Amino acid sequence: MSEQESLHITELLDSAGKGDSAAKEQILDLVYVELHRLASRYMSGERSDHTLQTTGLVHEVYLKLFGSETPVKLANSGHFFAVAAMQMRRILVDHARKGHAGKRKGVKLPLEEACHVHSSPDEDLVALDDALMELAEIDADAMKVIELRFFGGYTDKETAAILNTNVAKVRRDWEFARAWLYNRLEAQ
Repeated sequence: MSEQESLHITELLDSAGKGDSAAKEQILDLVYVELHRLASRYMSGERSDHTLQTTGLVHEVYLKLFGSETPVKLANSGHFFAVAAMQMRRILVDHARKGHAGKRKGVKLPLEEACHVHSSPDEDLVALDDALMELAEIDADAMKVIELRFFGGYTDKETAAILNTNVAKVRRDWEFARAWLYNRLEAQ
């Protein structure tokens, strides 16, 4: 996404935050392809008979962000994509929790499986989400880096731009988060 497009999205987000419904629609037109790419990445980790499809995930995220009378306040395009990635993960985890409530007891998830979500069942996604929520309490920046790099498929440079930080910090957070998740998931 070019800097000009990013600035335009930021302006539209500001207008949408003030209740401009035309701006909300324009945002969807501008970000739909990227949201669909993110959703495809998330859905590639789901079972083939999943009831939620890629387009449905994009629409659910959009509704969560802009569907209420008081839309989520988003500072810029980077913030928008970070929040969208988080919402996609939350939607899929909530779906998995509803579908498997009470079935998961002491599920172990080796990091190797966590790093290859495309082969993990819903129970593993829930276990990974639990670990990520713990990580967020310890180091929110590291959790955001995991969300964007691993789940969103963004590069170090793209992640740094979205989080408005430098590549070196993204790499440090990535290494810390991976080590922390390895220890946490192996301890289960």
